[in-house]
Amino acid sequence: MVSGGAQTAGGAVSGAQGGEAFLLVVDDEPNIRELLAASLRFSGFRVASAATGEEALAAVATERPDLVVLDVMLPDLDGFTVVERLREQTQWPHAAEHVPVLLLTAKDGTGDKVQGLAAGADDYVTKPFSLEELIARIRAILRRAGGPAEDGRLVVADLTLDPLAHEVTRAERPVALSPTEFKLLHYLMANVGRVVSKAQILDHVWAYDFGGDLSIVESYISYLRRKLDSGPAHGPKLIHTVRGIGYALRRPPQG
Repeated sequence: MVSGGAQTAGGAVSGAQGGEAFLLVVDDEPNIRELLAASLRFSGFRVASAATGEEALAAVATERPDLVVLDVMLPDLDGFTVVERLREQTQWPHAAEHVPVLLLTAKDGTGDKVQGLAAGADDYVTKPFSLEELIARIRAILRRAGGPAEDGRLVVADLTLDPLAHEVTRAERPVALSPTEFKLLHYLMANVGRVVSKAQILDHVWAYDFGGDLSIVESYISYLRRKLDSGPAHGPKLIHTVRGIGYALRRPPQG
């Protein structure tokens, strides 16, 4: 089905850095799960993985993926049940955001497809499938869900970052950023909805430990806030502090 290899970290869920959209791959067969995750990473996505339905539900709550690739046949909960429970989790902080689900099924009967879509899935792929088809469907769902654009642009609410043109706008107004501010914002937007620590920011934005001085992160977060979040003209606050952990760029609540 796919080619390549992957290493799975200890614990129920494993993740990797790199790419823009963050996918959760759920399959109880280790070989399929790891090969699929490796192929998606090679295609430019960041990927975490889970082996059961319960692990998938926990991973969505904690990892906040942009999309879930979910096998229907799981040892504890079937994929239909997982989707139904995802759609019922109104107590989660990001519940207002629709978490897209692409089902993987070995059954090609119309009844199974209808059942999956009725449960709340966004699309389905029947096994065996080509990697090209899977990626095309993933990208189509992400486009509909407002995920990373094909040209690499990142969009969160009224904030847009174009890495090719090196431009940032908020509410269609240009925002002038220094190269370091731009790189920091890109990292926060690529991890929208997830909390990143000061150490992670230091590692990804500055690429070295900067003498271990985390205050540089605080300073640049402050610079970004003044340019993006200060004043009523900028709209709802997007950059949030999670005390004792780090920072998160979050979409405003749906009104």
